[in-house]
Amino acid sequence: MPVDYEINAHKYWNDFYKIHENGFFKDRHWLFTEFPELAPGQSQDHLEDLPSDNKRSEVPECRTSEDGPGLKIEQHKCSSNSLEHETQTAPVEENVTQKLNHLEICADEFPGSSATYRILEVGCGVGNTVFPILQTNNDPGLFVYCCDFSSTAIELVQTNSAYDPCRCFAFVHDLCDEDQSYPVPTSSLDIIILIFVLSAVVPDKMQKAINRLSRLLKPGGMMLLRDYGRHDMAQLRFKKGQCLSENFYVRGDGTRVYFFTQDELDTLFTTAGLEKVQNLVDRRLQVNRGKQLTMYRVWIQCKYRKPLLSSAG
Repeated sequence: MPVDYEINAHKYWNDFYKIHENGFFKDRHWLFTEFPELAPGQSQDHLEDLPSDNKRSEVPECRTSEDGPGLKIEQHKCSSNSLEHETQTAPVEENVTQKLNHLEICADEFPGSSATYRILEVGCGVGNTVFPILQTNNDPGLFVYCCDFSSTAIELVQTNSAYDPCRCFAFVHDLCDEDQSYPVPTSSLDIIILIFVLSAVVPDKMQKAINRLSRLLKPGGMMLLRDYGRHDMAQLRFKKGQCLSENFYVRGDGTRVYFFTQDELDTLFTTAGLEKVQNLVDRRLQVNRGKQLTMYRVWIQCKYRKPLLSSAG
């Protein structure tokens, strides 16, 4: 039976997203508090020399996703890589032509090749991390990549009204498949995000997955992780028959989850040639008043940096 969960993992995750779609996960309001590396100021230092009027003009563009994907706004953002060439009054036809030219230029290299700050989220789900980043970070040099094991999840990301192909590239990817390449070259990413995704990987495949991701980071680039910690409430609730191997369980829907210790994660990242910046346990008390139960959620949060002078490929 454990072999079935591995072979049919795609099916289980696709079924999960077909059932829950956008309703299961909530926007992560804690994202920029816990990971200020994702906040606009981290990737906008080069904007300080721009005229203040130009910087202000970018703010409303990035915070209008609730108004829908409006063609005029989307084409405006895609029309050029530089602020001085942008205009809000250009005809839609002209903007469409500019967008197509922009995409043709990018196609000769790789998605986001002209970006100055690149973020990749692995295991993006339906975009609850990606979209807050895109909507909050106005940096015209920012490009966000996001991938997921589930093709259904990626379809939900790509059809979301906030998805902008000029600032984001979503793709299906199995981070455990060593023969499947990422759409970016080595040493090209500033940030890699892993939020509740590594725990879904078979334990003996985790190290190679992290090694491959590490090679994508620029020297000084950061890998950010938040995942399930050992003895989390969810682990304690599993019944005996749901344990596939030590600390690795299968849920009722066929998806799997591992519960980490800090040392395990430290070993994974340092073996991949990264240096510890943060490795902490976040314990949150939850009270179910109806059942009169008090339970602890246990998460681990990590930040590891690729050395400026790296010998790890």
